[in-house]
Amino acid sequence: MPARDRLLAVLVAVLWGLNFLAIHATLGQFPPVFAGALRFAVIAVPTILFVPWPKVPVRHLLGYGLGFGTGQFAFLFIAMDTGMPTGLASLVLQASAPFTVLLGAVFLGERVTPHQLAGIALAVAGMAAIAWQRSGHAALLPMVLTLLAALSWAFGNLSTRKAKPDNPLHFTLWMSVVPPLPMFALSLVMEGPAAQWRSLTTLGTPTGLTALGGLTYVVLIGTVVGSGLWTTLMRRNPAGVVSPFSLLVPVVGLTASFLLLGERPTWLEVGAAVVVIAGVLLGSVRRPARKPELVAV
Repeated sequence: MPARDRLLAVLVAVLWGLNFLAIHATLGQFPPVFAGALRFAVIAVPTILFVPWPKVPVRHLLGYGLGFGTGQFAFLFIAMDTGMPTGLASLVLQASAPFTVLLGAVFLGERVTPHQLAGIALAVAGMAAIAWQRSGHAALLPMVLTLLAALSWAFGNLSTRKAKPDNPLHFTLWMSVVPPLPMFALSLVMEGPAAQWRSLTTLGTPTGLTALGGLTYVVLIGTVVGSGLWTTLMRRNPAGVVSPFSLLVPVVGLTASFLLLGERPTWLEVGAAVVVIAGVLLGSVRRPARKPELVAV
């Protein structure tokens, strides 16, 4: 992997790690599910008008949109709105990687190697330690919601594997067309039209302007720029070389939350974070297949 691509991979990890701070700012103004609906609606309109159809079966696009889009961000935004620390959210969401390995084995018949199982066990141990710590602070529900977000992301990954899009960026952008309607409907039921309207009519306040800035970052930088660069890197380099750089995302998220939001993780959470990252790395990166040995006859 060229040095330029390594720097780009680190840049994407930084952009995605800061994405959680932008979400935090957005949730200061908008109800969580409504914020998720707006996030995708802003991308969906220009996608329909200007981005070519990705030429994949509609059922796989719907599966990706409902899993990666609707489920992941509904659970994640609600979790962060109900007390999930921003930095920890960036870490716990990495559970999508071992979840994807397990779901791939169950639904797609993919083989799980012993070192992948060991990595999953490490990640689960780290998550369990964080959950135990959170339960002691009466904050277990946000942790569970974030894990459900990671599980939804993993289900979305299964649809991506089945779709096998020729242009992953077009596929990702068209996925954004799926979540707005179900998320707007869910927001109406859970949050009510009054909360939606109030968040829109107070955008001129300092909190509203900060939220608009956060939403702009999530859409343009986190999604368009970050996903575009990541897709380019995945095209130019082996997936197993590029994917580990995503583990820098929670490092950036935890550090930025510490410096800018004043979040102070406990030493147990820091140690568990290291265990989780190691487990995700071990459990999600496949070892290259061994070449068959030539036997003299």
